[in-house]
Amino acid sequence: MLELGVQTKEIVRDEDPEQGFRLLRDAGFSCADFSLNAYLLNLDIYDAHLNAFFDADIEELERFFTPHKQGAARAGVRIYQMHMPYPIFVPQGTDEANAYLWQQVAPKSVRICAFFGCRYLVMHGFKLARELGSEDAEWAQTEKLIHFLAPLARELGVTLCVENLYSGLGRHMLEGPCCNARKMAARIDRINAQYGAEVLGFCFDTGHANLVGIDMEDFVMVLGSRLKVLHLHDNDGIADLHQIPYTFTRTRENTSSTDWPGLLRGLRAIHYDGVLNFETAPVLTSFPAEMEEVVLRFLARIGRYFSEQVTHGAENDGAF
Repeated sequence: MLELGVQTKEIVRDEDPEQGFRLLRDAGFSCADFSLNAYLLNLDIYDAHLNAFFDADIEELERFFTPHKQGAARAGVRIYQMHMPYPIFVPQGTDEANAYLWQQVAPKSVRICAFFGCRYLVMHGFKLARELGSEDAEWAQTEKLIHFLAPLARELGVTLCVENLYSGLGRHMLEGPCCNARKMAARIDRINAQYGAEVLGFCFDTGHANLVGIDMEDFVMVLGSRLKVLHLHDNDGIADLHQIPYTFTRTRENTSSTDWPGLLRGLRAIHYDGVLNFETAPVLTSFPAEMEEVVLRFLARIGRYFSEQVTHGAENDGAF
């Protein structure tokens, strides 16, 4: 069976991290996606309200996160992946703020990831296609940050993982950075060859893919072994809701909004052996607090179903 993971946001709290990790373990998760982005929120970054959390030096940050690291270990939960605060570049932001995000937040995120013994750090590419005129020009700016971080990532054994994003234009969702699987496969191979190490991988986000109509099976199969981590969540095809898989339908016949069968076929075809990770923090605030453990157990049960489909194939179709 593949291991299961879920975001720590809304579950693991600074005042008693071990309690949250034990809740995850008891619900059926052996891994966690540590929400480093919870310490510098994206809305605050866009509004230029940068807090002082990443002003601390790395030794202070390691002391702050020591209870989290120890709590996870005592609970028997592995920090498998982590999410860097985002965005790391704001097109309309000040030079000072963008320099801070690039030179302080990003490299300290890599070091915190290594402190946890975590291999994979998810980062967002820059949304600049409209400003620069093309996706290739947009990627060139993201690649500058990757090259800035790659020597440190190689030294510490961290793999940076870019993910497929969306972009909004009015009320329409459009493809954002990293939505072309073939381009991304070539870019990942080129950069890793340059550094002689897996400094770059991919995080496939099912919710973002659903919003812009990506063929999930094809995307995953093109990525192959470059796919390192997953963000599994559902939406209605209109907004980025981060909800439980199978929550939304497109027809009265209950055709799922998200192509879960295609995703699972793709993962099975590439012999995916990583963690089935749910990026579903908003679910924990959608239900009453008293139902937290029930909801987590349900997510884990869906994860076990996913694992059965990925590892055993068509003979389990329809089994739950």
